[in-house]
Amino acid sequence: MTRESLPAIRWPRLMIVTLIALIGVGGFARLGIWQVHRLHWKLDLIERVEARVDADPVPAPGPEAWPAITAASDEYRRVSLQGQFRNDQTVLIYTPSDFGPADWVLTPLERDDGTVVMINRGLVPEDLALAGSFDAAPEGEVMVTGLLRISEDKGWLFSRKNDPENGKWYRRDIGSITSAKGLERAAPYFVDQQLGDPKAWPRGGQTVVSFRNAHLSYALTWFALSLLVLGAWVFVLWTELRRR
Repeated sequence: MTRESLPAIRWPRLMIVTLIALIGVGGFARLGIWQVHRLHWKLDLIERVEARVDADPVPAPGPEAWPAITAASDEYRRVSLQGQFRNDQTVLIYTPSDFGPADWVLTPLERDDGTVVMINRGLVPEDLALAGSFDAAPEGEVMVTGLLRISEDKGWLFSRKNDPENGKWYRRDIGSITSAKGLERAAPYFVDQQLGDPKAWPRGGQTVVSFRNAHLSYALTWFALSLLVLGAWVFVLWTELRRR
């Protein structure tokens, strides 16, 4: 067979396949790298939580420390604080739960210095919450122990937006809640209360402190798909050159 009779390389087909392969390899590799970053973030989160949730409680941060509070340095830290609950300012925040549709019950705790910290007293099934069939916070001076949590200022992709005007809340955005309630000198964080009657409503101790970590398997899957696309492109290239 002479050179002139050899079949020509099908450049348009090869270019399209190469472009698709570049997109596939790059896209899957990028997703794999993103999962590696998520893996390190999740491991760091698990380490922080395990070190903090069982530690001795420390005083909840006061106004002088509020500007420096971050998730990395403070979230899930076990804290204690003293004051009086303001039951008339309680807020219900919808959330799915192990009990079905439910509401978090957040009640302001006013401290002796006049500052206010929102206390998440626990969960109430939605039907009981809407009917007001749950215990009010105790009257008088109380001591609260719980886990410091960061305000949920931003929602997830498909989460519903808070509707302060109609009193409907779907995330624990402390800034908007305290503003809507007219609470001045309010802490930018809230506290998940740990203690309480395990059979009463609201039911405390519902903070998630055990986190699923499957990011390594996800990363390996994306990298495997990237290699698979690369292998398919090599096969197509080899097939095309073999025709020559």
